[in-house]
Formats: sequence, C-alpha cells, structure tokens
Amino acid sequence: MSVAPAADDHAPAPDAPADAAPADGASAGPGRHLRAVLLLAAGACAACALVYELALIALGGVLVGASVTQTSLVISLFVFALGLGALAAKPLLRWPLPAFVVVETGVAVAGGFSVLACYAAFAYAGVYTPAVVVASLVCGGLVGAELPLLMELLQRVRRQAAARALADLTAADYVGALVGGLAFPFLLLPLLGQMRGALAAGLVNLACAAIIVFVVFREDLSRRARLGSLAAILVGAVLVVGGLAYAGRFEVSARQQLYDDPIVVSQRTPYQEIDVTESLSLRGTSDVRLYLNGDLQLSSRDEYRYHEALVHPALAAAPADARRRGLRVLVLGGGDGMAVREVVRHTDVAAVELVDLDPAMTRLARRDPRLRRMNGGALEDRRVTVTNADAFGWVRDHPAGRGDWDVVIVDFPDPDDQGLARLYSAELYGMVRTRVLAPGGVAVVQAGSPYFAPDAFWSVGKTLDLAGWRARPYHVDVPTFGDWGYWIASPAGTTDTPPALSVGDPPPPGLRFLDDATLRAGATFPRDRGPRDVRPTTLDRPVILDYTRKGWGDY
Repeated sequence: MSVAPAADDHAPAPDAPADAAPADGASAGPGRHLRAVLLLAAGACAACALVYELALIALGGVLVGASVTQTSLVISLFVFALGLGALAAKPLLRWPLPAFVVVETGVAVAGGFSVLACYAAFAYAGVYTPAVVVASLVCGGLVGAELPLLMELLQRVRRQAAARALADLTAADYVGALVGGLAFPFLLLPLLGQMRGALAAGLVNLACAAIIVFVVFREDLSRRARLGSLAAILVGAVLVVGGLAYAGRFEVSARQQLYDDPIVVSQRTPYQEIDVTESLSLRGTSDVRLYLNGDLQLSSRDEYRYHEALVHPALAAAPADARRRGLRVLVLGGGDGMAVREVVRHTDVAAVELVDLDPAMTRLARRDPRLRRMNGGALEDRRVTVTNADAFGWVRDHPAGRGDWDVVIVDFPDPDDQGLARLYSAELYGMVRTRVLAPGGVAVVQAGSPYFAPDAFWSVGKTLDLAGWRARPYHVDVPTFGDWGYWIASPAGTTDTPPALSVGDPPPPGLRFLDDATLRAGATFPRDRGPRDVRPTTLDRPVILDYTRKGWGDY
C-alpha cells in the first residue's frame, strides 16, 4: 500500500496564518471530486450510526417500556463510547485506510446485529439492560473510531488546514445524522422493522468502506491491499446478508419464547407489536389472548369480567334525558372492540365513536375470526364509528364546550412508558371534561390493579380530582389479571358526589358476571388496598409511570 504514514507536513508552515491552507492543497483537480465522495461516505456512516441508536431505543421501548430511561441509557452510553473509540483510534492513524476497513466492517456487523442480539438476550435469557449496555458501548466505540480515521483520509486526498477539514467533516456528519434520523422512523421501521432496519444500515456501512477503498483510494492500493480489503468487506457482507435472511425466522422463534401459548397472529405496526396466542384444552375449549408490545391485554376466558365492569356502571349513571333521546358514547382506546361490544348491548345507545391509535388493531378486531367472535362484530354495528387517531391529540383538537358525548369510556393500556403516561394525565382528563363531555355526562377510567400497583391506582383518583372531577373507585376480580380497578366520575360543580354504582334497572341483556351486589362489594377496599398518599400525574411530572413500574416490579 502506497498511502504514506501520517506526518507533520500536513500542518501549514510555522510562519503561515493559522487558517491558511497548506501550500500543496490544490483547489481544483481530481482531489476535489474524490474529497466530495469521501465526505458523502462520511455522512452515510453518520446516518447509519444514528439508525443503530434509534433502533436500540425503539427496541427498548417495545420490550421493556420506559422509553425515557431507554433513550437516556442508549444515548449516554453511545456518546461516551464515541469518545473512547476516538482515543483508541489514535495509534491506528499511521495506517488509516486498512484500519478504516476493519473498523467499518466491525461497525456494520456489530451495529447490524445489535438489535437482534438484544432481542435474543431478552427472549432466551430474560435479560435486556446488560445486553443493551454492551451493544451501545461496542457500537459507539467503533463509530467513534471512524471520525479520526476519516479525518486522516480526508487530509490524504487533499491537504487542508485542520480547522477547515474538521468543519467539512463535521458538517457531513451532522447532515448524515439528519438523514439517518428521518430515514429510521419514516422508511426503515415501517418497511423493515427494527432488526432488518439495523442490518440494512450495516450494508450501507460496508458500501461506504468499499467506495472509499475502491473509488477514492483505488490508485494508492497494492494488489495485496485491495484483496485484503475486499476479503474483509465480503466477510462482513456475508454475515449481514445472512442476518437479513435469518431475521424473519429468528423473530418468530424469539417472540414465541415470550409466550406460553402458540402465536396465531403477529403484526408489527408503526405503533406497536400485536400478538394473538391461542391454546386448546383437552376438552376442546380455547384461550385466546391479545398482547400489545408483549403486555397481556385480555384473555377470552375472563375478559368479559373486565369489560362488563368497565362499561355498564358508566352507562347506567348517564342522565335520564340523554337516555330518552339516545345516548352518545365515546370510547378512547379499546381498539379490540370488546368495550364497544358491551356498549352496543344497550338499546338506548344512539351513537358510539371509538378512537384508537392503531388502524392495524381495529382492522384485526374486525377481520380476525377469533377476535371477531369475542367482540361479536361490534365494530360493524351501524351505530359505531371508528376513528384511528392519537386520543390525546383528538381530544385536544375537539372544539371546547361542544360536549358531544354523554358517556366517555377511557380504556388505555397500563401506563408503563412515557407515551402512555400522558393518557393518564390531568391535562387529558381536564380536556375530556371541558371539550367532549356533555352536561351531566359521566366518565369511567380503567386504572390498573389496586393490589399489584396500588400507588398508580390511587394516583388516577388524585389526578381526576386535580382535573375537576368527582370520582369514585371500585374494583373486581379478573382471574387473568387479578384484582382490577376503575374510577367512575362526573364533573365537579354539577354534583357534590360521584356517580352511584349500578348496572341499571333493568340491566342490559347478556351479562355474565356483573350485578349490583358485585358492584356494592367492589366499592369497598380492604385495609391493605385502601387510599394512599400519592401525587397526581401531569404532563410535566408523569408520576404514574414510576408508580406503575415500582408496583409491578415488586411482582
């Protein structure tokens, strides 16, 4: 290889101004074009680095929730490792081209397989945080070694004052980061998912190495050096392409490790992972279970207990005049259609609107024979309108004071990440009261387990109080979940007491579990599950997130 070792003659003469280009830095000729190619490759490398970071962050949000914690962990470790990698690259600057090929191949393999490796650790070994720590440090260290090597290669193409060269390289790096930051959520994640998206970025890293070696420095390499570089890049490409080919089968196998029963439906959407499992007993009965991001949402064995308790007390408490003209019911969340099934049992319901974020979830609820059998085809009822939108934004954009809905049913998953925590905030509850609830209307909120996560449960009540509601707690036994609780509420000022608990007189047809006696018992809390001194949750201080993690973490 004819690329000379780094030398001090790259610096300007001692009597030259600090920002002057070296005397041999030609401003025209082939060096300029090769330099542009090198800067484009550097930008592409930066884009790949950001893809690896974002893919690890997204995986953590899906597997363990706690998106803020995962974001902080990955970014801080990655940036720390960048510095270590830059320092470790200093001895390699004597041989920048072969070192860059080795480092870039390492980035492609380590970054490309980072998500797959962390998923495997979670699925097969039951650990995640140690795996993501190692992945962030390894990927960050290798990416950190890129920049000094690229800086040295940049000077070998066309020498320039260090400050100017650094400015060019930094600009290419930041532009590449922008491209990677936009490509991941809008292109790679929807089309390829987290695993294949990271592996595809690995191929881009290898392509950059090939361009730098065989285009920019093709005249400076001996035949032996070209063959060595080609071998390294090909080994990396075989590994990454093999990973792409195997990723689908691996994902199916690894995801199945998370569940006791066979997966019969599995979908990754831009918002979440949806899995449906089904087990058959020797007596021929089945248990169908729905999971979102690995968290159990319902079981066909007892989901009716949960949904009857969620829906019917609120509809029974609706004002009589609204009942005479026909109730208007808003369901926030509940894209599986089970809550809507209970709503449409009531013949005095005139209109139902379901607002759920994920169109894939509501589509599955309509088309999958298992879910459709469970929800009774409720989403096809002529009274039902399905709107796919973020519930927080949908409520916020609703005109203030319109009051279109007599009953609002809030049925969101437990708040185990930042995005879900805002759906339990005083701000949302306040907007529900002032923007969508009709005068005299009633709301009900699913609030988790007063036994497993008592602080989170009682925080919902404090939050409703802060948002201007008068709320009453109650709980029932749902064997799959355990002790499960709700809050029924009406706006403060319209009444001094929360709504009474009843299934209605007469109760709606088809109830399998709920009656007035069960509700009376559910309004009583034993001493070890009673009110707690907790804080309300707001957008600024989402304390329910910590309460939920702590409660379920103890079990």
